[in-house]
Amino acid sequence: MNTTEQAQQGKAEAQLPVTGFEIDATTAMVITDPQNDFLSENGVAWAAVGESVVENNTIENLKTLFMLGAKKNIHIFVSPHYYYEHDHKWKFEGALEKLMHAITMFDRGDQLNTKGFEGSGADWLPEYKEYISNKDNVTVVGPHKVFGPETNDLVLQLRKQKIDKVILAGMSGNLCVESHMRELLETGFEVAVVGDATASAKLPNLNGDQAAQTNFMMMASHVYTTAKLKELLNS
Repeated sequence: MNTTEQAQQGKAEAQLPVTGFEIDATTAMVITDPQNDFLSENGVAWAAVGESVVENNTIENLKTLFMLGAKKNIHIFVSPHYYYEHDHKWKFEGALEKLMHAITMFDRGDQLNTKGFEGSGADWLPEYKEYISNKDNVTVVGPHKVFGPETNDLVLQLRKQKIDKVILAGMSGNLCVESHMRELLETGFEVAVVGDATASAKLPNLNGDQAAQTNFMMMASHVYTTAKLKELLNS
C-alpha cells in the first residue's frame, strides 16, 4: 500500500459513526439564552453574533422549535442568562465574562426585582414570548452564570420530569450551547443539537460558529437541521 492509499484509508477510518437519536416520550427540548442581547439587532452582542444569526436563520429556526414544541407537546426547558447587581462584584473573570459585564449584557437588578426587565437586553426576543409564557409546555429554569448549567437547576428539572433525551439549541453556539451539551452528556443524557438553531460570535481570526458546529458533530448523538427535525416530527 502506497502513501496515498494509506492516507485515503486513514481518512475513511476517521469518519464518525452514526449513532442515531430516537425522539420519544422521554425527550425534551432545551433552549439557551433566547434573549434580546443575543438575537435583537439592538442587543449588545449583535455586532459579534449578528452575522452568524443571519447566516443560520437562527431567529426563525428557534421560533420553529418553539412552535413544534407546542404543536407536538414536547416539553421545552429554557435556560436563561442573567446577571444581577451582586454578580458585578466578582473578584475575577474570564475574557468573555469580563466583556459581558462591561457591556451590561443580560443585566437585571436582582432576583426579586423585575423593574426595567420588560424589553431589556435580558428579556426574551418578542417573537418567542407567547410560547415561553405557556407554562403547560415551557419551564424556565434558574439562570446560568457563566456558560454551562452547573450553576442552575436545569438537570434537576429534567430529571424530575423523567427526561433522558435532550434536543438542544439556542445561543450562543460555542459557549452556552456547547457548555450545556457537554454537561448534559457528562450527567448521562442523550443529546442531539439543532445546528442551525444556534449562532456564535465571529471575530477577527475567531469563528465561533465553525468551532461549535465541529464539536456538535463530534460529541452529540445527532445534529439536525431545523427543516429536517420539522419534517421528522410532522411525519
